[in-house]
Amino acid sequence: MNPFTLMIFALALLMGTLITFTSSNWLVAWMGLEINTMAIIPIMARKHHPRATEAATKYFLIQAPAAATILFVATTNAWFTGQWEISQISEQMPATMILLALALKMGLAPTHTWLPEVLQGLDIKTALLLSTWQKLAPFSIILQLHHANTPALVVMGTLSILMGGWAGLNQTQTRKILAYSSITHIGWMMIILRFFPNLTILTLTIYLIMTFSIFMILDQNNAHTVNKLPMLSTKLPVISSLTPLILLSLGGLPPLSGFMPKWLILQELSKQGLFTLATTIALGALLSLYFYLRLSYAASITMSPNNPLTATTWRLKKNLPSLPLAISMILSMGLLPLTPSIITLFSL
Repeated sequence: MNPFTLMIFALALLMGTLITFTSSNWLVAWMGLEINTMAIIPIMARKHHPRATEAATKYFLIQAPAAATILFVATTNAWFTGQWEISQISEQMPATMILLALALKMGLAPTHTWLPEVLQGLDIKTALLLSTWQKLAPFSIILQLHHANTPALVVMGTLSILMGGWAGLNQTQTRKILAYSSITHIGWMMIILRFFPNLTILTLTIYLIMTFSIFMILDQNNAHTVNKLPMLSTKLPVISSLTPLILLSLGGLPPLSGFMPKWLILQELSKQGLFTLATTIALGALLSLYFYLRLSYAASITMSPNNPLTATTWRLKKNLPSLPLAISMILSMGLLPLTPSIITLFSL
């Protein structure tokens, strides 16, 4: 793709997300979502590969009914109430329909099955864009709907944690594993959104940092499968030694940064008296921890002296990590001691 054309689509992507961020009107927010969707599809298909074209087509077919549902419910609500404000949806039925449509856009369970298949057909950087930036616009609308007090958020969040953990157990493709990781983390955010919205924003921030780190590490080695992770040690040994820590941080093990949001969410649920829910999602986190440990084991071992089964990359070429990657890796591992300060910051 021509660099100028790519820049135009990137600016449209940014503009669509910012429109949704800053709007409190359903029609304007829907327009922002549509601009965002139309801008990402050419970026997804820019490699001119059949898998990329298939992924872009699947993404379009999924986003179209979700957008139609949002517009239908918003129009119906405006017909009966005379209001286009997002905060005016207070009835259970339209609020639940809107949440299901936004869940379809984000890849939340039980409407999550498209996300791993789409990510599998994309290159790693585009998969990173789809796993992070594309979730921000729908998330901003859900954040304005938490007052609806609908149990759909808790149900979808719990299903996402359990199904994301179970489905990721037998995967060997790194992009699919990270897709199920994304489903699980968004589930944690949806569960706590009803009780503590600021904690949801904190969880999203840490998730974005950790996900950026691991995707960029995979991009350094072009590691599309688990079998290629040991080859990272032949090119970037320092990054190879830190990769297991990033993965364990995604799994939520102390004393890494990923433990902070899970700890605070379980603490808040216990304060609300939801001990059964807190126990269920804590056990569901163990499922995700298993495939993070698999990836950590594969990333921590080095190349054997015999001939590998996979094609060896040219070892003289070294893609040195950039400054954003270095900063994100430090933040992914070292934020836990700053928990009191971070809580104070997000509670303002």
